[in-house]
Amino acid sequence: MDAMKTAQFLGLCFILLLHSAAMASSPRKPVSVPFHNNYVSSWGADHIKQYHGGRKAELLLNKQYGAGFESKGTYLFGHFSMQIKMVPGDSSGTVTAFYLSSQTAEHDEIDFEFLGNKSGEPYILQTNVFTGGKGEREHRIYLWFDPTQDYHSYAVLWNMYQIVFLVDEVPIRVFKNSKDLGVRYPFNQPMKIYSSLWNADDWATRGGLEKTDWTKAPFIASYREFHVDACEASAPQSVCATQGRRWWDQEEFRDLDGRQWRFLKWVRKHYTIYNYCTDTPRNKQMPPECVRDRDNI
Repeated sequence: MDAMKTAQFLGLCFILLLHSAAMASSPRKPVSVPFHNNYVSSWGADHIKQYHGGRKAELLLNKQYGAGFESKGTYLFGHFSMQIKMVPGDSSGTVTAFYLSSQTAEHDEIDFEFLGNKSGEPYILQTNVFTGGKGEREHRIYLWFDPTQDYHSYAVLWNMYQIVFLVDEVPIRVFKNSKDLGVRYPFNQPMKIYSSLWNADDWATRGGLEKTDWTKAPFIASYREFHVDACEASAPQSVCATQGRRWWDQEEFRDLDGRQWRFLKWVRKHYTIYNYCTDTPRNKQMPPECVRDRDNI
């Protein structure tokens, strides 16, 4: 058994252990709705296919163009998730993105980006957080499973206290509100939800060394279980108020619990391949939010 398969096997064992005992602050079970209830095409409309009354959708990428969709509404805090099956086979050069973003000059953004690879090589999941137009907070990890073989859940929990990136309910990253440390935090710019499949072979795979093999096109990413539980920015203030009035803003969701911190530490130890917090050539001094996020342990 090679190293990657061993890691996937150990990861499966770990996840089975995780689900054998409920977490104290597990997000509520997502309630899925059809694609067209919440989303519209943002580009490449003829490369977006819906099936089963919108319960499933696909994005297609060929040499001409890819596709993307966006939410009809804008949101300020909440829990957002969808299940995605990544482009199978040789996906070098392709990027499948799922993110939230505001549309301002100094925008906020919360990113999942899945970087394709050669057949048999692992996908890389890159996350990033932009605040006030400033990003450069990349984390990169391998996953403990093959994301092309089945659907897996990718979620963001965002409230006034923290942003948590989750994969199959496992926290893979946390970004705490460190405004008191001089670090901007997304709290006043409503965001839309976006997803896209596009060609980025100038950087996505091995820094651009591996190019997209267009003989393998069309590349297809598949989606289902579209879930949004959030404050719509257009909703009346009495409905959209947070401060403990929504489940994702309750006290137990203002920090990870002890078990979740252990899971996050496990991901960092076994699957993280890059963390801006520990990139000393890039950051001579660890950014202040990294200490609060426990990236230094």
